[in-house]
Amino acid sequence: MPQTIAVLDFGSQFTQVIARRIRECQVYSKIYHYSTPAAQLKADGVIGVIFSGGPQSVYSKDAPHPDKAVFDLGVPILGICYGLQLMGHFLGGKVAKGERREFGHGTLEIFEKSPLFKGLPKKLKVWNSHGDKLVKVPTGFKAVARTENSEYAAMQNAERRFYALQFHPEVFHSERGTDIIRNFLVGICGCTGDWSTADFIKRKIQEIRDTVGKSRVLLGLSGGVDSSVAAALIHAAIGKQLTCVFVDNGLLRKGEREYVVSLYKRNFKIDLRVADSEALFLKKLKGVSEPEAKRKIIGNTFVKVFEDSLKSIAGRAEFLAQGTLYPDVIESVQIGNNPASLIKSHHNVGGLPERMKLKLLEPLRELFKDEVRAVGTALGLPKEVVWRQPFPGPGLGVRVLGDITAEKLNILREADFILQDEMMKSGLYWKVWQSFCVFLPVKSVGVIGDERNYAYVIAVRVVESIDAMTADWSRLPYDLLQTISNRITNEVRGVSRVVLDISSKPPATIEWE
Repeated sequence: MPQTIAVLDFGSQFTQVIARRIRECQVYSKIYHYSTPAAQLKADGVIGVIFSGGPQSVYSKDAPHPDKAVFDLGVPILGICYGLQLMGHFLGGKVAKGERREFGHGTLEIFEKSPLFKGLPKKLKVWNSHGDKLVKVPTGFKAVARTENSEYAAMQNAERRFYALQFHPEVFHSERGTDIIRNFLVGICGCTGDWSTADFIKRKIQEIRDTVGKSRVLLGLSGGVDSSVAAALIHAAIGKQLTCVFVDNGLLRKGEREYVVSLYKRNFKIDLRVADSEALFLKKLKGVSEPEAKRKIIGNTFVKVFEDSLKSIAGRAEFLAQGTLYPDVIESVQIGNNPASLIKSHHNVGGLPERMKLKLLEPLRELFKDEVRAVGTALGLPKEVVWRQPFPGPGLGVRVLGDITAEKLNILREADFILQDEMMKSGLYWKVWQSFCVFLPVKSVGVIGDERNYAYVIAVRVVESIDAMTADWSRLPYDLLQTISNRITNEVRGVSRVVLDISSKPPATIEWE
């Protein structure tokens, strides 16, 4: 049994990011519901506990609170944001609404020695997301750092090994955040850092075998990283019991169908079936503009196609496998009973109709994209698959804003093909997280030759990220941007203008819909 750090989830959108940062330090982490009894944590042998952030106020009537006995387990505890406020509230301090809310970048000033900040500079750029603040530290604690709006941005009770931070060290925007978490894990909890991707693969293969038994598994293979790694992992566990279905839904990138068939059916010898469903999807989506409605139609139609695919498989399939990742889950549904806010629905998330009589198999559900890539590499998948940029399950359906037509899809395909071609030529395709085009349902005036051109607008979105929970727009060279814009406006009929999206996440999402 590996050393385990428990992350108590109080509803933060970043709970799994905390778990991911712990795994970056090669320490096994497990997320628990905030109300998990201390006796259960003790029985599981946890050697440290982290309280996540959360959207509630600790003093509100329905605020999520932990089992008080957690504080008596005798193991180190780290509170993050809401977690700091919980410590203050439970242990004799005082929390109140701040005069000003503190969201976004801030500067942390460390003025007392703390094992949390060992080896770090005295000032750090950190990411805040809170409206309440600690106004009185509990007895036995002392403040060790402050920000512009928080006098007690970090506090500690070294004797009890209790530590707390008002900011979020787990997010990409916090400078040296992983080092702070590592200091807690290694320097305070005594973790040895011996958990690895190989451990995850071994455990997951056995879980798949135990779950599936002799049954058949049906998997929707898109050709992207997620479904490819899911297919490789499941195939390693059950071999020929796996059948993959590639759905041509008419929402694919240029040449996608040919690429997937060539790669998987011919080279990997996977049992791959192709479902030609373009007409069905476009019919269902006709006249629909609202993003959530489009996502749900696409998800429901996928289910219908898989229902039809079941009829062609010899032997009864009992499981539908999906390459669902944690960012899909945390932005789409409430995990357990936590109070996390819904951002958007996801076509992979939310279960299956009872009539399908299939059980979901989602072996990557607890991972982020970079972790999935590490698993894919360990399983022997080629770079062209493992490091392919993410592509949304609903495909171009969420990159055509407004209603979807064949004309708009073709314009977007051609524009996106040019963008990817130039990103490849420049060598930047492999260095950014994601690069894609978005079709905007507005027209603007342009000039082609000596003629007036009144046509659509294409937005270019290129971002850098590690885990897709946070992202920043990529500063591409101006000459590359000029080439991309010139080619799209000159080569793609129906486009008069190209614009660049320079929004970060947060506050924007990576995809537009």
